Amino acid sequence: MADFQALSDDLVSEGIRVFAGSTDPVEKTCETVEKLGITFPVAYGLDAGELSEKTGAFYDEEKKFIHATGFLVGPGNKTLISVYSTGSIGRLTALDVLNLVRFFKSDRKKNFYLADGKLDVR
Repeated sequence: MADFQALSDDLVSEGIRVFAGSTDPVEKTCETVEKLGITFPVAYGLDAGELSEKTGAFYDEEKKFIHATGFLVGPGNKTLISVYSTGSIGRLTALDVLNLVRFFKSDRKKNFYLADGKLDVR
């Protein structure tokens, strides 16, 4: 989350809205948000098993936690990119998101269109 906060001005300038979800209870989530200075919405208290079932994120049955999962969602709630991690590497970074959106906006040959300054995937 700190990564996305650090690039929040650049993300906002590209029209990217960031939000996060956590399985932590409200107290722990608020502590993390405050510690990192997070300004984007963060959901808390999510059920890891249910979230895994709905998103395909990897769930560790033994330890009862969900691995980091990132999505870039475009207009019409279409998933453009999804990154599933099973460890501390291989996560979708803020710079990845920024560069992907800039690529989609510039690459009109692959059915990505810019309409009214917003990304439109066809």
